Amino acid sequence: MSRDNVEIVRKPFRVRERSSRTLDQRLSLRFPRLAAAYARMIAKRPPRSRLRQAATWRAVRLAVEAYNRRDLDAYQIACHPDFEIFPARVWIESGLVEPCYRGPEGFREYVAIWDEVWGTDSFIRPVELIDMGERIVMLTQAPMRARASGVPLTEEFASVSTLKDGTVIRQEEYWDHAEALEAVGLSE
Repeated sequence: MSRDNVEIVRKPFRVRERSSRTLDQRLSLRFPRLAAAYARMIAKRPPRSRLRQAATWRAVRLAVEAYNRRDLDAYQIACHPDFEIFPARVWIESGLVEPCYRGPEGFREYVAIWDEVWGTDSFIRPVELIDMGERIVMLTQAPMRARASGVPLTEEFASVSTLKDGTVIRQEEYWDHAEALEAVGLSE
């Protein structure tokens, strides 16, 4: 898809440091078909639609907050059952992770590996969210502390999520904002 044919909405993005499951997350976990129907309805709206913007920003905020507290069931509300995650190239090349993880169990395995290396107190701090219609780009900072050595560091981290029926079917990770933006044709 050409960048010229895509509506792009870019906004700064923040999440709460402390959170718990919201009522809509509890309902979505209890009634997944209803959540899927809502996601399909929102996905049909153009990126500039205020309804889509509000729903997308809220869904991503809730997913990030769920990930940061390691509530993986709540995180996966926004994910398609056939969800695939492609970790950053540097992690694959270092031999820490596989090139791809599939489905809810694959995602849990990936997070377990992440936590083994960085500990469960690592988190992501969003900086900007970019809605490109079929793709969502999230630029973040990732403060962490190596579990083995205790060395703290903060890295740029980005994810590019491809949507199918309003849910994430594919997520690609990058350890460089510029690389992620280039991957979606938004080089700066």
